[in-house]
Amino acid sequence: MTPRDALLGTVHPHSLAADTAEDGIATLAAATGLAPDQLRDAIAEALAAGLVREPIRLEPGALHCRWVLELTPSGRAAARRLTGD
Repeated sequence: MTPRDALLGTVHPHSLAADTAEDGIATLAAATGLAPDQLRDAIAEALAAGLVREPIRLEPGALHCRWVLELTPSGRAAARRLTGD
C-alpha cells in the first residue's frame, strides 16, 4: 500500500480536523505508522490529483485558520475502492 493509499483509507469516511497542520500530521502519523515527511508528500500528491480538498481553511466567521483534511468525491471513490466499502 502506498502512503497516499494509507492516507485515503485513514481519512475515509470522515475528515480530520486539527488546530495546526503539525497537529494533523501527528494524528495521521499515529494512525498510519507513516513518517511525517511521507504524509506531507502523500497529502501533496492527493491534493494535486484532486483527491483531497485544500487543507488550510478559514471558516466563515472564524478568527483563525484550521487544518481540515477532507476527501473530494473522487477521493471518496478511491478510498471506497481501497477499503472495499
